[in-house]
Amino acid sequence: MVLPFVDEDKPKCYLCHEGFENINELKKHQQNIHKEFFEFHEKDLKRESAPGDVTVF
Repeated sequence: MVLPFVDEDKPKCYLCHEGFENINELKKHQQNIHKEFFEFHEKDLKRESAPGDVTVF
């Protein structure tokens, strides 16, 4: 059985799979409901190249 995609153009929270009308509502939801998750993972966020990455100039 194939189910149709419902509201596939609307943003969805990847933690609780709740859909929202726009990206601003999603950001507010994640800042309020999942605040602890994002604060915990902000500490480990590193913006550097991974081993084996190739930079093209």
